[in-house]
Amino acid sequence: MNQILITNLNDDNNNKLNNDNSNNNKIDNNINKSPYKNFFKIQFAISIIIIITTISFSTYYFYSLKNKERISQNLIGNYNIYKLYANTQTQEEENTENNLFGIIEIPKISLYYPVFSNLTEENLKVAPCKFYGTNLKENTNICIAGHNYNNDMFFSKINQLSQNDEIFIYDNTGIKYTYLVTQNYEVKEEDLSPIYNYNKNEKTLTLITCNNLNSNRFIIKALQITS
Repeated sequence: MNQILITNLNDDNNNKLNNDNSNNNKIDNNINKSPYKNFFKIQFAISIIIIITTISFSTYYFYSLKNKERISQNLIGNYNIYKLYANTQTQEEENTENNLFGIIEIPKISLYYPVFSNLTEENLKVAPCKFYGTNLKENTNICIAGHNYNNDMFFSKINQLSQNDEIFIYDNTGIKYTYLVTQNYEVKEEDLSPIYNYNKNEKTLTLITCNNLNSNRFIIKALQITS
């Protein structure tokens, strides 16, 4: 009988020890797992913040580009109304000096934009800008710069032009000047030769935009064939 009691007592003690050890192990496991759980929670929260920030920035950038496109199209509408009712003799002088040089159209890449008569950072955000050359009637090199947004806007697709593609420039009196592409090439950012190297006996057009992959400049050269 005593032997049975002793055995039972021993068993109870062993069970208590086992339970204590099990509880201790659980506590240890919980202690060990807790930092990992917190780490993964923090990492998950950071990932969510990064994703939301990226989506917000992309949405804002897209909206900003679309807004610039809308402003540019509104300029064309206002330009056409002004051209319809204004005195054409003074219109060319005023717009060439202070506002719009004309309109550029390139059918191959579905490009149709007003062209500012002077180059500023703010103007360049809205439409292409003329920055060199006098007027379309003289033997000169009309240079027009435009942004490359790597999409369908502004001068993003002029690198797709090839020899004999047509470019139309409309002046402020509505006269249409036709140019044919002669060259499509790239230059280094600091290379100004496309601006100053041209035949002084020809009416040349030069379109310039950035190559966003290597910081070079895309250059399109064209010659006027009608006036």
